[in-house]
Amino acid sequence: QVQLVESGGGLVQAGGSVRLSCAASGRTFSDYAMGWFRQAPGKEREFVAAVSGSGRSTDYTDSVKGRFTISRDNAKNTLYLQMNSLKPEDTAVYYCAASSRWSTITRGDCDYWGQGTQVTVSS
Repeated sequence: QVQLVESGGGLVQAGGSVRLSCAASGRTFSDYAMGWFRQAPGKEREFVAAVSGSGRSTDYTDSVKGRFTISRDNAKNTLYLQMNSLKPEDTAVYYCAASSRWSTITRGDCDYWGQGTQVTVSS
């Protein structure tokens, strides 16, 4: 089974930046599309960004386009989410996930999930 562990969350002021990391176990990391999701209090889990196994294709939800960048380092089995120009509405628990299918990852149809890391953006 693939294990995913997020890190890098914390408290940041509006307009600031945070980089989240997701460390994955296993030797087949590059076979999986990877994504970031978030869940704010009182809201359902929301797709944020995804990257294909090779790292050559990405997708973002509209609210983060131009501010967030998803990337991966397959040699390190690590997924990243660079978050710039943060807004209070970005406050949420952020989860990384792995999917064997690129076509369904934005729907949250993933094979593995991390435990999440809290990001709080203060105004």
